[in-house]
Amino acid sequence: IYLVKKNMNKFLEFNLVKFPIIFPILYGFFLFQFPQHETLLILITLFLLAEPHFGATWTIFFNRHYANEINENKFQLIFVPILIIFYCFFGYFYFTNLFLLTFFIFNLFHVTRQSSGIFKLYNSKIKNLKFFINSIYLINFWYLFIGILRFMNFIDINFYIILTLISFITISVLIFAGYIMERKFELNLIFLTGLLIFLPICFVNNPVHALIMGVTMHYTQYLFLTHKVYKGRKQNELKNKNYFFIIIFIYGLIMTLFAAQPKLFANDVYKDLILIPIIGQILHFYLDSFIWKFSKEINRNVTLRYIK
Repeated sequence: IYLVKKNMNKFLEFNLVKFPIIFPILYGFFLFQFPQHETLLILITLFLLAEPHFGATWTIFFNRHYANEINENKFQLIFVPILIIFYCFFGYFYFTNLFLLTFFIFNLFHVTRQSSGIFKLYNSKIKNLKFFINSIYLINFWYLFIGILRFMNFIDINFYIILTLISFITISVLIFAGYIMERKFELNLIFLTGLLIFLPICFVNNPVHALIMGVTMHYTQYLFLTHKVYKGRKQNELKNKNYFFIIIFIYGLIMTLFAAQPKLFANDVYKDLILIPIIGQILHFYLDSFIWKFSKEINRNVTLRYIK
C-alpha cells in the first residue's frame, strides 16, 4: 500500500506540477472544436481550477502559524490589502482599461514567479540555474509585450504572425540550449512548462483564453502544492480533519457565480459583481509574495518543509 501511494504521488506530482501539459491541450481541443461553447468552457475551468486555486491561498494564509506574523506586520498584511481593495473599486469604475492592464501585468508576473519557483524547487543545485530562471522571465515578458500589442490593437494580423514565429523559434532555441547544459529530461520538461504557460497569447482571439488556457498548468501546480502544505500542517498538529477541498469548492462556486453574472444576466445591475472575484485574485497575487517567500524562516518552517 505504501509503494502504491508513493508511486501515485509521483504520478500526480509529475502530471499536475512538473509537466501538466494535458490541461492546456484539453482546453485548446474543446475551444477549437466547440467554439460555440467557449463561455461554458471558461466557466467550467473557472469553477474546477481557477477559482479553487485562488481560494487555496486562504487555506495557507489563515493559519495559526501566521498569527504573530500578521500582528507584527500589520501594514503589509492588513493595511496594504485594504488599500488594494480600494484601488480595485476605484480603478474598475474610473479607469477601467488601465486597471485591466495592470491586472494582466500582475497576473503574468505572479504566474512567472511561480514557474521560476517551481523550477528552483526541483533543480536548485544545478550550475546553470540563472540561465533557466532568466529564460522563463524573458519569454513571459515577451508574451506581455505581444499581449499588449495584440489586444490593444496596436498591430495588424501579419505583424503578430511574425511575433508568434519569433516566439516559437525562441522557445525552441532555449529548450535546445537548456538540454545541452543539463541533459536531464524531467528538468527540461519543467523548464518547458514555464516557457509555454502564456504561449496562447500568440494565437487566441479572446484575451480571457490567453489568461486561462496555458495557465491551467499554473492552477494545477498551485492546487497540488497547497494541498500538500495543508495536509502536512494538519498531520503535524495531529488533526485528522481535512477541509481543504470543502473550502476551495465553496470558494470556487461562489466566485464563479459572481464571475458569470455578465453572462447570466442582461441587467447592468449584476455585471459589476465580477469585481468581487477580481479583488480576490489580486489579493492572491499580493499575499502569495509573502507566504511563498522561502528566504523567510517562518515560510521554510510551515510551508517549504511539507513540499520538499
